[in-house]
Amino acid sequence: MKIIKNIVTSLLFVFTIQLTAQQTPADKQSEVITIVGATAHIGNGEIIENSVITFENGKITAIDNAAITNTSGKIIDAKGKHVYPGFIMPNSTLGLGEIDAVKASVDQSEIGGVIPHVRSLIAYNAESKVVESMRPNGVLLAQITPRGGRISGTSSVVQLDAWNWEDAAVKVDDGIHLNWPNSFSNGRRRFGEEPGIKPNKDYGKQVEEIKQFLVGAKTYKLGSESTKNLPFEASIGLFDGAKKLYIHADNAREIIDAVTFSKEMSVKNVVIVGGYEANKTIDILKKHSIPVLVQRTQSLPNHNDDNYDFPYKLPKLLTDAGILVGLENSGSMERMNSRNLPFYAGQVVGQGLDKEKALQLITGNTAKILGIDKDYGTLEVGKSATLFISEGDALDMRTNQLSHAYIDGRLLSLETHQTELWKRYSNKYSK
Repeated sequence: MKIIKNIVTSLLFVFTIQLTAQQTPADKQSEVITIVGATAHIGNGEIIENSVITFENGKITAIDNAAITNTSGKIIDAKGKHVYPGFIMPNSTLGLGEIDAVKASVDQSEIGGVIPHVRSLIAYNAESKVVESMRPNGVLLAQITPRGGRISGTSSVVQLDAWNWEDAAVKVDDGIHLNWPNSFSNGRRRFGEEPGIKPNKDYGKQVEEIKQFLVGAKTYKLGSESTKNLPFEASIGLFDGAKKLYIHADNAREIIDAVTFSKEMSVKNVVIVGGYEANKTIDILKKHSIPVLVQRTQSLPNHNDDNYDFPYKLPKLLTDAGILVGLENSGSMERMNSRNLPFYAGQVVGQGLDKEKALQLITGNTAKILGIDKDYGTLEVGKSATLFISEGDALDMRTNQLSHAYIDGRLLSLETHQTELWKRYSNKYSK
């Protein structure tokens, strides 16, 4: 009897695991697929009405508004619907944490202040239920980024339907993330401190520490040491353009200092992340062609004297000034809120930015910033068939209703734990 009981318990355990596991990743594209009649939003500012999009072996082979000529394979009638390139979430901890309240499920940071050799990719959990919930809103790619310390580590770009991190990888070790020191600190009434904003007396020292590390990395590159220095090894790509330096900075002084410093250190490619006061640094950003990944638009102002709608319109201010802009989502509940990426772009439309330019903030622009625009970010012949069909405007939460989604031509499941709960309770309360 005890043996039978143990067998039943084991079977129930296995059954439970199967119920809670992510769906099996989609199979490789096996037939030609043509989407007919949809409005195609290219991701570079252009639209094709009544489009015909054909893809084969994971690549787009034709896109036009002419009549369909290739009738082989599967034809999807999408008349009245919209086709978009897959949305891209940069500076994300997707797959590095599952439940914020369960410490053992969060693996987004490592011990140490300067650890560029720590690679977020190998900690990425491709079976995360949070990752799975991105796809029904059209978020199909993400830059997986470590947190903490002065230099957090190295990020990588992944697609969001994979067996493991090896299968997920799109661009491995794309960049190093530097948290620039704050030039001001917020004093608190403790240990005799006066409350309020005041200059950070250690700011110069902290900047000098970053400088000394990068000088060491440049010197190491020129040497022929037999002993490996892993932090220096990981940083070499900053000087030959193999890696980008993502500098997380918000205040105007910090952005100016960070850009000036990076150019003095001969860092090839720099991206500002956050950039709350980037609108005050337009000249230096344009001079050095520095793109900005702007913080989530659905946020409160950082300062008491800022306009209430400043975070909503910051991407438009930078775009109008000629800066290459993408949207990111770091902050409170960032993994769960990542599914709202299209609606952050929609928020900027409400501030007067052209809708197709707003779309670029989460497609073509972000692909350029991350260095994956050769294959992703826009609907063009020769690029990856990473795209989706929406019933309506994908930047509006009321009409962002996906019927089909593809990554590299593979048809994805749009079922998640969230959709299962929605069906369960909609059935209950519709009776």
